[in-house]
Amino acid sequence: MPKPKKRSNRAAGGQHKNVQAFSDDDSSIETMSHCSSFSDVASVVEEGTEVDEYAAQEDFEYKLKGFIDLTMDKSAKTRQAALEGLKTGLSSKILYDFIMERRMTLTDSIERCLKKGKSEEQQVAAALACLLCCQLGSGIESEEVFRTVAPVLKSIVCDRSANTQARQACATYLGLCCFIATDDVEDVYTTMECMENLFTKQYHSESAADNCSALHIQALQSWALLLTICHNSEVKKKLDIHLCKLPRLLSCGDVNMRIAAGETLALLFELAREADADFYYDDLEPLTQTLKSLATDCNKHRAKTDRRKQRSVFRDVLRAIEEGDFQPEMIRFGRERIHIDSWVKRLTYGTFKELFGSGMQYQLLTNVFLRSIFELGPPLLLDTATIKAMKVSREERHMNNSAAFKARTKARSKLRDKRVDVGEFY
Repeated sequence: MPKPKKRSNRAAGGQHKNVQAFSDDDSSIETMSHCSSFSDVASVVEEGTEVDEYAAQEDFEYKLKGFIDLTMDKSAKTRQAALEGLKTGLSSKILYDFIMERRMTLTDSIERCLKKGKSEEQQVAAALACLLCCQLGSGIESEEVFRTVAPVLKSIVCDRSANTQARQACATYLGLCCFIATDDVEDVYTTMECMENLFTKQYHSESAADNCSALHIQALQSWALLLTICHNSEVKKKLDIHLCKLPRLLSCGDVNMRIAAGETLALLFELAREADADFYYDDLEPLTQTLKSLATDCNKHRAKTDRRKQRSVFRDVLRAIEEGDFQPEMIRFGRERIHIDSWVKRLTYGTFKELFGSGMQYQLLTNVFLRSIFELGPPLLLDTATIKAMKVSREERHMNNSAAFKARTKARSKLRDKRVDVGEFY
């Protein structure tokens, strides 16, 4: 199948020439046709028996080039739709060669959208910056991307007049970009300091939840992620500063903040014990009492779903801090599996899962950088037919989930004290 002819306003390699040739009416129609047809690419690839795989890839890349051009459009709605299309493409496929040819154009487009765009556009652009770094892997190219977008992300994070959701997204993806791309410890420490300036404000706030709680949660999680790649000496410094203050967040009115604080405490204890086998925390007794009360919380003034979620998490946190124990998980993808056997792995996996979404399984199968993080070795040589054959049907997935739920319920009922939740019914 011959390559589709390129439009006259596109340069070789997908470089931008002049997007202003589209009128406002034409650009909206063009955007909708591009974005609505994006899902068609995935369906074409899945019908591998009928459509040539090479032609499908050519069509896929052609549409991505169109999205890159449209990120420079005057219309905010058009730019956001183009960014969404690029985000979907980069999370669902490995496109190293395609991206290397257009790395500078993509980086400039992301930077422009972060500076020029509003809340939703900034959120998608920040996520796209992370996906770009993941595609490039840990190296000079991704570090250049980080150095370009990091100052803009930091300015949004620290701007109190900026939209709160945009600040949350930028805090999350700034930390993750730093985790992926930089080898300079000074960049890591500077980014951690930026996050500390945010979540430490929660130390002095009242127990009630406020509008900035979600931002502080994202900052705390990004800080914790970066702490996992710090040297032991730096870990000890951070422990001395924060280990005595983090328990204050356990009384926050926001259940998500309480959970984030509890999980971070469990992570800090895990890192402390790895750095020093004789680690001992002086205020362990009052901390465990607080954790026990949260693990058995039955206060009526809190929502029932919040209480359930909180108790489930804090049972694991309490066991981690008292006994140094972790409830392992096994995640299967294709013919392989990941053993989540520590709080570090749990945080890392959860962060990347949030970034890739439904594309996480494919990325674990094929992304060399992601596989190196979880020590999976080089990707297995699997063709498209084999990958398709490994997909589980909806009915089979439902049966597996039901069986796992029953087994988990039985296991928990044996460990749980039946008298713990009696107060809820009276």
